[in-house]
Amino acid sequence: MKIAFYDAKKYDIDTFEKYTAENTVYKFFETRLNEDTASLSKGFDAVCVFVNDIVNKAVIDILVSCGVRLIALRCAGFNNIDIKYAEGKIKVVRVPAYSPYAVAEHAMAMLLTHIRNTHKAYIRTKSYNFSLSGLCGFDLHGKTVGVIGTGKIGRIFIDICKGFGMNILAYDKYRKNDGTEYVTLENLFRQSDIISLHCPLTDETFHLIDKGSIKQMKSGVIIVNTSRGGLIDTEALIDGIKSKKIGGACLDVYEEEADVFYEDNSSDIIDDDMLAILLSMPNVIITSHQAFLTKEALENIAKTTNQNIQSYFNNGICENEVII
Repeated sequence: MKIAFYDAKKYDIDTFEKYTAENTVYKFFETRLNEDTASLSKGFDAVCVFVNDIVNKAVIDILVSCGVRLIALRCAGFNNIDIKYAEGKIKVVRVPAYSPYAVAEHAMAMLLTHIRNTHKAYIRTKSYNFSLSGLCGFDLHGKTVGVIGTGKIGRIFIDICKGFGMNILAYDKYRKNDGTEYVTLENLFRQSDIISLHCPLTDETFHLIDKGSIKQMKSGVIIVNTSRGGLIDTEALIDGIKSKKIGGACLDVYEEEADVFYEDNSSDIIDDDMLAILLSMPNVIITSHQAFLTKEALENIAKTTNQNIQSYFNNGICENEVII
């Protein structure tokens, strides 16, 4: 089997080569999958794609015309694929869980960094500045955290927050009977000191955090997003920070990240005014969609992706097929 692997990074190549089956050959392309690059898949049995690859109707048609039979996502989310259009034309599989601990732990790491100003202290002490001025934070103990989305990642984040002695409020379309206190979104917005997003991006959750929901929140609320950028209306977020309604934001994702994240843009001028504004704000922390990036997660992604490919081509079925 020949697999066209798009948006390949060194850590991808190193891990996938380690776990590739004997009957499978990967061709690694640095470029992302889109309408201009889809034709590179000609002669391949499948394509392996990531979060910022574009798999719309036009791309699906090109893949099918090139003889591609399978789209193998090496991630959990599939909002970048037109699943409805793909139905009956090409199969789509994903990695539903690679390391929920990695993402949940990164969310807490960003939150702790923000509230204790450790990133600022690190930069200061490198210049022998040991002043504590402006570094005062606050305790997490006793604060209320609102967790939106209680799948595997959300539940692990809840467990971490419990360890800090925090009060937990949760919202999910599908409630679990695990003792968690579930409330309406309105109540979660109104009562939470911190809001952490762990839900998928769908038509229903697009811009879940917008001007209207921000108005309902506590003044000084901190928003953490390690899920998908489109969950937050960036313009509304910036306005909320400027008005001090929002006390800070920890963002591992950004709704217009596709042309910026995962690349070294240090010598370029960023042609994204809203991202530039966010980066200039002292109470905003941005990481480049790296919450998943642990050794354990990369290994699980490679193993599961290879299992998905083997299962489909050997048996015609895959338990991780994306079905709407």
